[in-house]
Amino acid sequence: MDYVSALVPPVVMAAFFIALVRVIVKTQGGAAKAKEDAAVDAAMARVQSGPSAAGGGSSEA
Repeated sequence: MDYVSALVPPVVMAAFFIALVRVIVKTQGGAAKAKEDAAVDAAMARVQSGPSAAGGGSSEA
């Protein structure tokens, strides 16, 4: 019976890991993909536009 108690934690962790991977794979794409892509594109545009646009009006002393 000791072997059962020794195997239960790894089996439970493996089941949760498989479930996590399935959720991650299922949530890729879909309706949220366009929204996420737009957010990344906006962030990249801010970075590429230069520091003056990202920081607003900064006064250097």
